[in-house]
Amino acid sequence: MRRFHKMVGTVILFLMIFVSACAPRSQPLIAEGPPLPTASEETTEATEAPVEATEEPVATEETAEPTEEATEPVATEDASVAQFPDFDPNNFDSNSIVINNKWMPMKPGTFWAYEGTALDGSETVNRRIEYTVSDLTKEIDGVRTVVAWIEDYNNGELTEKEVAFYAQDKDGAVWYFGEHPEDYENGNFVEAPTWIAGLADAKPGIKMLPDPQLGSPVLYQGWGPDVEWSDYGQIDQLGQKYCIPLNCYENVLVIAESSLKEEGAYQLKYYGQGIGNFQVGWKGTDDTQEELKLAEYKQLSQEELADIHAQALELEKHAYEVSPDVYGETAPME
Repeated sequence: MRRFHKMVGTVILFLMIFVSACAPRSQPLIAEGPPLPTASEETTEATEAPVEATEEPVATEETAEPTEEATEPVATEDASVAQFPDFDPNNFDSNSIVINNKWMPMKPGTFWAYEGTALDGSETVNRRIEYTVSDLTKEIDGVRTVVAWIEDYNNGELTEKEVAFYAQDKDGAVWYFGEHPEDYENGNFVEAPTWIAGLADAKPGIKMLPDPQLGSPVLYQGWGPDVEWSDYGQIDQLGQKYCIPLNCYENVLVIAESSLKEEGAYQLKYYGQGIGNFQVGWKGTDDTQEELKLAEYKQLSQEELADIHAQALELEKHAYEVSPDVYGETAPME
């Protein structure tokens, strides 16, 4: 899933150096402020095999206290530089749409709903995001991808509908191949900042490694220069325990995400084994200060999934109209 809140600003075209922030030992700092890489810097590749998802933890009362201390990441010469993952379509096979990474499982029909708050200027808005893995697929940049359907609400009003594209490589890494988000205001279509890997210099990126560890390289999660999409992430915590009203999760993985547009601002995404992302937080100078918790998690019925299927196809029809030079160059969903 792309960053939950919509970012503003312009892409930094030259080297950027961010100021490192201090954090408790249980929250190692991520490398802040990678400079804009060139194609020659594409060096990182996920290599480890996926591990089977563990059982979901038993629900308990709400707490938010980590139980283990994460160690500091191992420093490397590239620790402050976000890298392009080394993409090779030959490292994907017919099972690319079977996404069973234990930290980011994406079984068709799975539904997550997140609720919380964020700042919109000086106003606090109530946020709800609904995320569904559809039964549709789409070929992008030579790889068959899974289509996710996402709806975004502020104070009960729909502000964005989106289709996004994921695939798992032979090593178990989950890749992000692009997105077509449509923004709305008062029910009216505003814009669609679409980026698709392989078109308009866009590149796929890695959303989740098969075996993420503290000290793993900072990786771009995708690259859409035409729409200033440059999200990257690094492991921030590992081995913690966090509880939300819905459930408690052991051995939690936390990824700190930012982009070249955001100096010192980080969105924290919390992942539980076998369930995926269950909480969103922030640190640094993030203006939105978005905080979300998983409120619903279920497997949709055949009728509900069919409705998602139809809505995604309808959005794609509009995508061909409003993004003819990018989305219009792609093959239809199947």
